[in-house]
Amino acid sequence: MNIHEYQAKDILASYGVRIQRGVVAESKEAAVKAAKQLNRDTGTEWFVIKAQIHAGGRGKGGGVKLAKSIDEVSTISDEILGMQLITHQTGPEGKKVNKVLIAEDVYYPGASEPKEYYLSILLDRAKGCNVIMASTEGGMDIETVAEKTPEKIIKEWIDPRVGLQGFQARKVAFALGLEGAGFKEMVKFIFNLYKAYEATDSSQFEINPVLKTSDDKILAVDAKVNIDDNALYRHKDIAELRDLSEEDPLEVEAGKSDLNYVRLDGNVGCMVNGAGLAMATMDIIKLSGGEPANFLDVGGSANAETVEAGFRIILKEPNVKAILINIFGGIVRCDRVASGVVEAYKNIGTIDIPIIVRLQGTNAEEGAEIIEKSGLKVTSAVVLKDAAERVKEALA
Repeated sequence: MNIHEYQAKDILASYGVRIQRGVVAESKEAAVKAAKQLNRDTGTEWFVIKAQIHAGGRGKGGGVKLAKSIDEVSTISDEILGMQLITHQTGPEGKKVNKVLIAEDVYYPGASEPKEYYLSILLDRAKGCNVIMASTEGGMDIETVAEKTPEKIIKEWIDPRVGLQGFQARKVAFALGLEGAGFKEMVKFIFNLYKAYEATDSSQFEINPVLKTSDDKILAVDAKVNIDDNALYRHKDIAELRDLSEEDPLEVEAGKSDLNYVRLDGNVGCMVNGAGLAMATMDIIKLSGGEPANFLDVGGSANAETVEAGFRIILKEPNVKAILINIFGGIVRCDRVASGVVEAYKNIGTIDIPIIVRLQGTNAEEGAEIIEKSGLKVTSAVVLKDAAERVKEALA
């Protein structure tokens, strides 16, 4: 589960991570009030207005701007709120900005120049442990750094049996070229960040940039946090931070029916049971000349209601030209799926696109019989190759 920057920073602060302070606002009036509050609390006279959406690259898209007065806070907030912000992570459709974070300006003058770093913690599945990744090249172009100069990315793997050790935090801070007060602050920052990462069952903490201020403070200027969905039952308070307006409406709807659904850009909708079979089905669709419009796994406990819900979701995709249902009956019974298909067809009404159903496994013959006797325009297939041919014909 993704959360907003302001929510992530609240979590970090609760674990002792120094952050760029800010107040979230949903109107220009609230933004002005937030700026005045920050001025009283921090003394800052300049403010950073930051669009709050679940995507990176906000600065390049015009979603992060500096205001040098209260009047500019009002003007800039009004410009950003309600805009359709397009970044390299949102796609061409962009995302509507409903909230802005009014943050203190932390790039103030002092004894030395502020310096930006990159720091993240995530799970390295290949090694079976967490890894700290860091770089001296923090800022908006970290993806370019990773692609063109990967030697500038520092990696430190953490043995899960012993956790983060002092020498490892110092090793990272030293590799970043820090010394003196900045070095000590970075070591503390890394320890607190790792503590927050583990305690919240996160799958990713990315701080870009981590800033060393002109007076050697180390703080998180931005924060991208992803929480492991499977652990949310242990974190009711974090689960409440979910912002459904930032998620795909069809994926939200699918979740309400306990369906595993991921929206894609193709023209063939597919419904399967099991992630492995889903991947194979998507390959078959591509080999037949089509493109998958979705990943939809009905799971092992599918019933008529579940199948109907999946059907309705797929049909809401305007680009779908055909639907392929590929079920291997192990735990789930094929006759139950077939009944769901028939019921969904009748309840939804007229369906103008071809539907191909392949059933194998438990009660497959009974399922095929249900479909054949239904009188509906549904094509049956026995082997996967036949299903692929039917899809090819449907798209011709």
